Amino acid sequence: MTVDETWAPLRVELDRWCNAGRTARLWLRDDDAAEPTPALEQLLDLTRTASVPLTLAAIPATSGEPLAARLSIEPHALVALHGWAHANHAGPDEKKQELGAHRPVDTVLGELRDGGAILRRLFPQQFVPMLVPPWNRISKALIPDLPGLGLEALSIYGRAQAGGPIPMLNTHVDIMNWHGVRGGRPHVELIAELVGELRARFDDDGEPIGILTHHLVHDATAWDFLAQLLKSTADHPAIAWKSARALLI
Repeated sequence: MTVDETWAPLRVELDRWCNAGRTARLWLRDDDAAEPTPALEQLLDLTRTASVPLTLAAIPATSGEPLAARLSIEPHALVALHGWAHANHAGPDEKKQELGAHRPVDTVLGELRDGGAILRRLFPQQFVPMLVPPWNRISKALIPDLPGLGLEALSIYGRAQAGGPIPMLNTHVDIMNWHGVRGGRPHVELIAELVGELRARFDDDGEPIGILTHHLVHDATAWDFLAQLLKSTADHPAIAWKSARALLI
């Protein structure tokens, strides 16, 4: 299958949005930032060139001045709170969690408070007060206390639940395959998933569609998909790439 054939379903769906005078909102979240790396440079270059806003979920325990200095000249990049140390506290038979019910609530909240303070200091202009739980998992018992930490939103994976104690800005299409051999998912599969999200919003725009990436573990398949996605959508009249900050206003 050629690249044109692979991406044809997305073009058809976007044409449908254009013909109806509709615009879909997309946003891009990338997890696990901590320091400047060649992979981060590639991500920044791709998004800057396409003029697509980027939200980096940064790990406060391992982020420092080098990352702050590097991002200070990238106004299209925002920074969100990615837990504390991205450390798993779940048991061997459980799914990985840092923000689960495995430790005292005060301990977990204290780490998040400290993490938020660190990122606010490092990124005074780029920090967006949104929590991105490592592995997209958080104990429900913690969520009502997040606003008290100065956090104004929560971002996990999947459709957001309305009416909770804090606004949610979720992701819906993860370009990585986390099962078996890690790497980017097949492009045909990802395009079908994105088209499905678009179709679900055609009559009611609802929540914006979040694309989830992990620059540190991208292979050629993942990078190729992201590059082609940005190329296909950055200037498309049916797509509006939004920053997390703009979506949370």
